[in-house]
Amino acid sequence: MLHHIRRRPTNDAGTLCHDFHTLYFQVVLALSSSRAINNIDMSMSKPILLRFESKNGQFRLTVDPADQFPTLLSKILDNLPNNADSRTLTLSNKAHGGEDRLLSSLKGVAIERVGLKHGDKLFIKYKEQPQINGNSTAPAASASQPHNSSNRLNGVPVLPTEDLPVAPLPQSSPTATTKPPWEIVQQSPLDDRLDKKDGKIPRPRDQKMCRHGPKGMCDYCMPLEPYSPQYLQEKKIKHLSFHSYLRKINSATNKPELKSSYMPPLSEPYYRVKSDCPSGHPQWPDGICTKCQPSAITLQPQPFRMVDHVEFASPTLIDSFINFWRLSGAQRIGYLYGHYEEYSPVPLGIKVVVEAIYEPPQIDEIDGCTSGEWENEKDIDEVARLCGLQKVGVIFTDLIDAGASNGTVVCKRHIDSYYLSSLEVVFSARLQARNPKPTKWSDTGRFGSNFVTCVVSGDENGGIAILAFQASNSAVEMVRADIIEPSADPTVMLVQSDEGEDSSGKRTRYIPEVFYRRINEYGASVQENAKPNFPVEYLYVTLTHGFPNEPAGIFNTSDFPIENREMIGEGQELRTVAKKLGVSGSKIDGEKGVNLIADFHLLCFLHGMGILSKEEESLFCHVARSHDIAEGFQLLNTPGWATLLAILQESGERPSKRPSPAVFDSDRQGYFDGSEQLAKRFKGASLR
Repeated sequence: MLHHIRRRPTNDAGTLCHDFHTLYFQVVLALSSSRAINNIDMSMSKPILLRFESKNGQFRLTVDPADQFPTLLSKILDNLPNNADSRTLTLSNKAHGGEDRLLSSLKGVAIERVGLKHGDKLFIKYKEQPQINGNSTAPAASASQPHNSSNRLNGVPVLPTEDLPVAPLPQSSPTATTKPPWEIVQQSPLDDRLDKKDGKIPRPRDQKMCRHGPKGMCDYCMPLEPYSPQYLQEKKIKHLSFHSYLRKINSATNKPELKSSYMPPLSEPYYRVKSDCPSGHPQWPDGICTKCQPSAITLQPQPFRMVDHVEFASPTLIDSFINFWRLSGAQRIGYLYGHYEEYSPVPLGIKVVVEAIYEPPQIDEIDGCTSGEWENEKDIDEVARLCGLQKVGVIFTDLIDAGASNGTVVCKRHIDSYYLSSLEVVFSARLQARNPKPTKWSDTGRFGSNFVTCVVSGDENGGIAILAFQASNSAVEMVRADIIEPSADPTVMLVQSDEGEDSSGKRTRYIPEVFYRRINEYGASVQENAKPNFPVEYLYVTLTHGFPNEPAGIFNTSDFPIENREMIGEGQELRTVAKKLGVSGSKIDGEKGVNLIADFHLLCFLHGMGILSKEEESLFCHVARSHDIAEGFQLLNTPGWATLLAILQESGERPSKRPSPAVFDSDRQGYFDGSEQLAKRFKGASLR
């Protein structure tokens, strides 16, 4: 550019004119040179490479110097963990002691304005979002919303601090809920009632040792704690109830007299590699350290159980379930629907009351069964919810006829063989993992599961018996972490090898050291390495089971055909519904039908028909549960019930035709239906 032009002194006009023209051409030349330089500078504004470093490592980005810093947000977040809070993202020119600037505060600032050159390095700092239940609360990244706090407007990231004329859609911020999970979780009403009870076991006054009056108390008559070993041994209770175990460990964890802050006493086992390790190394399987790798596992029998007793509301439930095996010889599996109640024989105990068994689609064989695709599972759960029930467990048969022609079966499960095989433990653990128990006493808001497993098999006397179990919490987590796998030997469980790889050649699992303790031949407790296998008894707890003295189940009828039994010739059709409700072509007995709808399989079939509205179906299920005559008459006046009866009347039972007498045919050497002879007689007849 032309900064200064010196004019020489002149003596005449010609010289002055010459100098003026010289000055004009110098100015024009200077201006042309300035435009050329600007054009050269604009042509040289090409993309540059910037280096970035955070606690997670380094990465490089190719940027345009004319771009503004907020446009780098999406590119930077793509190289950071998913739990990085973009609202706290800062840039600095030094790792320590530099000038930190929030990325959101650099609105309108171009990269070339701060003097960054090709190859320069910037340092990134950010805060992590809080996590609940081991998972980040941030919503999933998408093309329109790369992370939790950045929207896009016309393809450009919009920072939350920008003041725009049109505000972006409101978002659920993960920092809005600051309460821990144990304060926001909703327990079942049964758990809330048991939490309010002290659970102490009263004892009468000892006539020999007590020296006090009738209103006094001493060590010999004071109430016992619900986890008292003396009482459990006296009553032959093998496992503590869940709430008794909770009182035992909570008394050692939280002491109100010290006025200390509350700490959840329960913590679920976690045997997987922790994601988003704070050490800054790449995530597993690219990197691992002592902070994120699981510790060694020492297995020992679980001292407590989540459910103490399984009660079947009626013996007809089991009888109709095993009737499939009686007719086909194949095994069968079904899901239990019921509710939970208090169980007084065990201090602070819980029992599950089974009201119905639903049999999903399956392939049944003599030595087992394979579950099929259960497409209407949510529909069945909804029908159970309308009836005040929920899915509480699973039941399957393992029966082999003894061949004595007296109804006895082979005893496969006993003390010298096994009670629950390794394959059944893994199956039970997977179902329990899908049905966790919410509780405010755990740091994650859940602990264990109330889901139970029942096996119908032969006992030592050749009779048919029921065995009830639950997989331990350690077994559920080991199945989640893919540490164990079932063995061909039902008495042992195999420990997986850590040599599994995916298509890219990376390891897919991390197997920690697994040990278990046992009593050796000298009576000493020794620790053994669980690899390659260990006894399956360490992975489950046993439950008691039984039937009420006076059966009083919700569903008082069970003569409607059970679903998915076409293999033995049983099917659910409209004619069977009409027969069940007492509807025929010439007769409609509505009141009788209302009294007979208390059948879970019938309710599920009618739900699949889709005739009733949601309100009518809710009333239908409530009448089936409560057997209320007044509500039954209310159901009779609903349009859905009238439509159902009209459909059943059209497809109801028709009177059977009078059978034709059998005629003996000497050519065919046997009897055949007389209608065939009548057809032959009119074969050549003419209707003209």
